[in-house]
Amino acid sequence: MLAPDSVRIIRATADTVARHGAEITGRFYRRLLTAHPELLDLFNRGNQATGVQRQALAASVAAVAGHFAGLGPVPLTAVISRIAHKHASLGVAPAQYLVVGRHLMAAIREVLGDAATPDVIAAWDEVYWLFACLLVAEEARLYQGAGNDFGRPFSTHVVTGVERETQDVLSLRLRPVDGPPPVHRPGQYVSVAVTLPDGGRQVRQYTISSPPGEDDLRITVKRHRAADDRPAGEVSPLLHGVTPGTRLAVSPPFGDAVLPADDRPLLLVGAGVGTTPVVATLLDLARRDDPRPVTVVHADRAPAAHALRADLFAAVEHLPTASLLLWYENGRPTSLPPRTEIAAGLIDPDLIPVEPGTRVLLCGPLPFMRIVRRALLDRGVAATDIRYEVFGPDAWLGRETPTPTTA
Repeated sequence: MLAPDSVRIIRATADTVARHGAEITGRFYRRLLTAHPELLDLFNRGNQATGVQRQALAASVAAVAGHFAGLGPVPLTAVISRIAHKHASLGVAPAQYLVVGRHLMAAIREVLGDAATPDVIAAWDEVYWLFACLLVAEEARLYQGAGNDFGRPFSTHVVTGVERETQDVLSLRLRPVDGPPPVHRPGQYVSVAVTLPDGGRQVRQYTISSPPGEDDLRITVKRHRAADDRPAGEVSPLLHGVTPGTRLAVSPPFGDAVLPADDRPLLLVGAGVGTTPVVATLLDLARRDDPRPVTVVHADRAPAAHALRADLFAAVEHLPTASLLLWYENGRPTSLPPRTEIAAGLIDPDLIPVEPGTRVLLCGPLPFMRIVRRALLDRGVAATDIRYEVFGPDAWLGRETPTPTTA
């Protein structure tokens, strides 16, 4: 709980900090990485270049402040869980919160200028440390569950197989060199750390696309090519060049986009490479002969671009209670399992069947997920029943969380 004086100050300054959020976080990252260039290894250099990382941090700061000051209904537990899982997969240690806090407060002071009185800085510092303590506690729990120490999440895995899925997507089979594969739940991911040609180190998260219980973990990697507003990926091209026998540094499984184990109907929605948690979940349901009603929805450019398509069809075929709804922008599949409906063109979320009490797993590009989630909420699906995974910084937070306001 914030002190009463701090609540008053946060409520009075929340709008100002939110308006200047991108500038504050931009200065923060410049300060932090100038003083501690070794921390650049923890951040996606592409997201730093495009500004996505700054936007996500600004949204998080505004949302957390809003929660502690009572400015809006912010699902703080979910925010903490998502960030803590990502931090644990990167090996973030408690001492790093001291460094981050110092540079974040300095950035707020620089941007707000005369408005950043000692009382204002003290109030925002209190918000930061309340949040940091919650994260450290949750990350400690995650490290303990994974059998890892703070800051040491990686172990050596060997590539046991390479499977070409589409022109830009391949799957890698990974096996620890020392011991059995870690236990995971469908929907979780691992981090993979690689050394780049320039000597830098970068870490990326990839969903485990295989079900639990197999001898290897399978990750499915899309090669990111340069686009109008985004540079080419640095890690995915390297992973697309590995061969069996290659050794990689891999974290234990983390991630909270996991569906509860109950008997409620399931809706699994994916687009593009966002099919990975959907397929992992569906394969696990098929392996266990789960009797629940399952609706699977997938959107893609064309059948040839649909990664893990054979796994998806096979799992649906195995589950008599499963149905599959596909959208392809170009062309139609040539071979379909029973109980399949095809709709050409862009996805129409109003056509997705939703049973009462449905639990949802959602993964894909952010615009796609926002459209589908909004439609599901409008049709009565509870927000707490929608689990989602974002590839990269959780820029969703800025759209889904009310902007703090003093009104």
